[in-house]
Amino acid sequence: MLENYTPIFLMIGVAMAFGIVMSKVNEILGPKRRNSDKYSTYESGMEPLRSTRERFSIKYYMVAMLFIVFDIEIVFMYPWAVTYKHLGFSGFIVMASFIFVLLLGYYFVWKKGALEWD
Repeated sequence: MLENYTPIFLMIGVAMAFGIVMSKVNEILGPKRRNSDKYSTYESGMEPLRSTRERFSIKYYMVAMLFIVFDIEIVFMYPWAVTYKHLGFSGFIVMASFIFVLLLGYYFVWKKGALEWD
């Protein structure tokens, strides 16, 4: 059984070795020009406007987490949509209850004010 996974383990080992070797080659052969711009807060060419220690509002993280949760729920709906005809009415009831639970969560979040930016 384990011999079936040998090619996968070999590929993972080769990929890890390649990544480590390339990182070391870059470290040895790469340019080493140190200057103040290199160590500034942003390296995109724009001057930093604020401190990097500034705190973000909790609503920023709430919206991000909600986006991920509802996005993943859509991923669960895709296989259902593909096999909808084979599942029949019972599949429809299960997905309707799933969507109902999602809508309850969305309503709760909306009433708590997590989606409002002040």
